[in-house]
Amino acid sequence: MKLLTGNDLASGDVIWWTGAGWSRRVEAACDVDTHGETIAAVEERARRVTGPYVIDATPTPAGPRPAHIKDRIRALGPTVRPDLTLKPGDPAAVEAVV
Repeated sequence: MKLLTGNDLASGDVIWWTGAGWSRRVEAACDVDTHGETIAAVEERARRVTGPYVIDATPTPAGPRPAHIKDRIRALGPTVRPDLTLKPGDPAAVEAVV
């Protein structure tokens, strides 16, 4: 499984390609298969995303899980302020990174 990620041009937030647009939730991301680079180029030209790139992921019942620790951390949100993570009330969020 391949996901497309990058940063929102206006806010800098980490975003994930859903097949119809961008989401701040990795759970909403879709498999871009071999089309990731093409989608990234179109979206970057349209100035909807900055620094897009394709990553490997594993499908899970809760949604895709990035294969690399760097991208799992990006999916959860800031690491310096746990109260700002995307899932502050979810004890399983820590397990998702490990």
